[in-house]
Amino acid sequence: MEREQLERLLSGGDGTSSAALSALRAGASHIVWDGTASADSLAKIYGRRLRHTLRRGIETSGLAQAVQRLDLHGRSVRLGQIRTADGSWVFMLFLDEDGGTLVACTGVRQAQERVRDCPPGFKWVRLWECLRRSVPSERT
Repeated sequence: MEREQLERLLSGGDGTSSAALSALRAGASHIVWDGTASADSLAKIYGRRLRHTLRRGIETSGLAQAVQRLDLHGRSVRLGQIRTADGSWVFMLFLDEDGGTLVACTGVRQAQERVRDCPPGFKWVRLWECLRRSVPSERT
């Protein structure tokens, strides 16, 4: 799907759709996969993800609404994804079967992985040094 078509689908939506649109306009990567999936199945899957993110304190946007909309939609949907340029957020898009209408949109903040024993904000050029400190050395 072309970026401009995706922008049209996201415009005029809720706050999550607006955030996905802003990310797209700021250079985020995007994909809309071929084929469809059952909205009912996805509602169950994303319902579990909602419970998981709430238990873990993971920041999401529009996840509860997406689960509700998928549950009510009842027909197959196409899946799409927008990943912000800095990788901090991933938005999942649920489109109707022909890709002409946005059914739901949700976003989840991505965890910033830290290597054990490395201070917050360490420089990537020092990654090897941090990794070496994290892995016990072998003695022969």
